[in-house]
Amino acid sequence: QMQLVESGGGLVQPGGSLTLSCAASGFTLDSTAIGWIRQAPGKEREGVSCISRYKNTYYGDSVKGRFTISRDNAKNTVYLQMNSLKPEDTAVYYCTTDTRRFTCTGYVQNPKYDVWGQGTQVTVSS
Repeated sequence: QMQLVESGGGLVQPGGSLTLSCAASGFTLDSTAIGWIRQAPGKEREGVSCISRYKNTYYGDSVKGRFTISRDNAKNTVYLQMNSLKPEDTAVYYCTTDTRRFTCTGYVQNPKYDVWGQGTQVTVSS
């Protein structure tokens, strides 16, 4: 059974940092593209970042320059390093994959996926 499990969320002050982790089981992360989406209360789902099978990376405009996505094949885990956090980054963050694809084409603009995790809450507040 294919599963994604996120961890690493929490409460952080504006300007702070957090690193989210997405651990996979039932498949290897380097066989597909892995993306992060977020959803805040009352807002639409937003594509945040994506890393392709070939480790090409993509970011939404709102997080570009502040967030970094990476993958550790040995640990079968994808990370989202989030720096300079802002209150508007507050949301539930989900890692996702479309098992039929290994590129990130169009993911940030319109995320599509068939496997996703349970989400991890990130709250940026003083």
